Amino acid sequence: MKTHNCESCPIRAKYDKAPKSVVGRFWRWHINFCPGWKGYMRSLDDENRQMLKEKYHLEKL
Repeated sequence: MKTHNCESCPIRAKYDKAPKSVVGRFWRWHINFCPGWKGYMRSLDDENRQMLKEKYHLEKL
């Protein structure tokens, strides 16, 4: 099973702290095409995946 660093990503933490910061906006833009993030989302169970979709306003993932 592949592990993903997305759970403890320092850039994600900066987004969580300040979503409108430059780094926060970069992270949010980046996850739209990041294969690592997509793999991380696929590795989650349905409940956790839905929770992240709501938290980060994700529609397609």
